[in-house]
Amino acid sequence: MHKRMLGELEVSALGLGCMGMSETYGPADDAESIGVLHRALDLGVSFLDTADVYGTGHNEELVGRAIKDRRDEVVLATKFGILEVVGGGVVRVDGSPEYVRGAVDRSLGRLGTDHIDLYYLHRRDPNVPIEDTVGALAELVAAGKIRHIGLSEVSADTLRRAHAVHPITALQSELSLFNRGIVDDQLPVCRELGIGVVPYSPVGRGMLTGNLDTLRDLGEGDFRRRLPQFQGENLARNIALAERIQGLATTLGGTPVQVALAWLLAQDEHIAPIPGTKRVRYLEENAAAADVRLTADQLAEIDSAVPGGSVAGDRYTPQGMTAVNR
Repeated sequence: MHKRMLGELEVSALGLGCMGMSETYGPADDAESIGVLHRALDLGVSFLDTADVYGTGHNEELVGRAIKDRRDEVVLATKFGILEVVGGGVVRVDGSPEYVRGAVDRSLGRLGTDHIDLYYLHRRDPNVPIEDTVGALAELVAAGKIRHIGLSEVSADTLRRAHAVHPITALQSELSLFNRGIVDDQLPVCRELGIGVVPYSPVGRGMLTGNLDTLRDLGEGDFRRRLPQFQGENLARNIALAERIQGLATTLGGTPVQVALAWLLAQDEHIAPIPGTKRVRYLEENAAAADVRLTADQLAEIDSAVPGGSVAGDRYTPQGMTAVNR
């Protein structure tokens, strides 16, 4: 697996988002998930992403068990700050220094490690100055509990203010062929300040896999059923866009997922996507995308097939949208 730099942190070019192993996309199967995590490390996919809110701590515990004997192979990232999520919308967050100090110790305990390589503020707390939150995180760096600081779903202004307090290593935000909201604002600031970008949902929450035809393909407990891009006419329009990538993938000799990930990797050398899966076969498909090289003409063809702004519907519920780009 190729390596990339997020600030001064070296990571595998593709990481693994672990959220779906505990919640959101159907029932959990710990044994299967641990098998996926071990296979990821075998493939060199060593950049693992979790959060304290995923499965109410279950996901961190799961990752901790999986890497117990292989900690030195892992670049371990987790997040804090979201207290409660309902219906795809963040309803309570806490970015206070007091909460930061307690949250990191709880995560370290669940993960079974003495340090976290990359520790993100999961969503910005509008009631706490970002300088205060990052100041507390800087203290954790000095204490050796975390190595690098990240932010998730923040505005360009917040990035600048945070970076002035302590270097920010990575911005984690949704970014894919389908959702390019950070391209015009946050991405240029990241390039200017030397901040890496970690896209989550890099294949459009599964829309770009080519395996989704209707809402009936999603289980009853799948949170995507509540998201605007998966509703009614929006879903039909977006599936039609995804089918264009399916057609291109055939001519390019890869799968739709590989084309979508390769396109994303080609946008900047300091981008490291974290596609999530709980199946070995999909992990292996994702990992192979790191070896796909697209020409300028092929990239232009992909952009033409799914132009920026062509996707129908917001990526979160109205409530969820209020918690991003703060």
